[in-house]
Amino acid sequence: MFKTILVPTDGSVLSDKAIAAAIEFAKFGNGKVIGLSVAEPYPFSPMAESTMAADPGTYEENMLALAQLHVQKVADAAKAAGVECEVLTAQAFNPDEEIINAAEKYGCDVIFMASHGRSGLSRLFLGSKTQRVLAHSTIPVLVLR
Repeated sequence: MFKTILVPTDGSVLSDKAIAAAIEFAKFGNGKVIGLSVAEPYPFSPMAESTMAADPGTYEENMLALAQLHVQKVADAAKAAGVECEVLTAQAFNPDEEIINAAEKYGCDVIFMASHGRSGLSRLFLGSKTQRVLAHSTIPVLVLR
């Protein structure tokens, strides 16, 4: 039923659980996993230009390298399980939009992703990337807690 599974990861323990579930599901259904990690660009603000402590270019290179490490975990786990896998990294201020775009671009049937367990006021004020993916995705989203 679900042959191409998108699994976004931020390197967290919860994301690792989503990776494991996606790979197990893909193995059971003879499917494929697409691993995605989105690096957020340097949070540049023109108002804070004179107080900039970090080099934006170095920051973004480091974030992309970290994203590559995250998707490498997906690739390694898939290889160990004998599951076909493709990985990609992206850079965007809105990871939820990048997740939805990747799902469309790669013809994914489902998105397996972790919930960070926000509830109450923190979810209301901070929002949740998972919540935004759920709200805007046109394909099923399996949220793992």
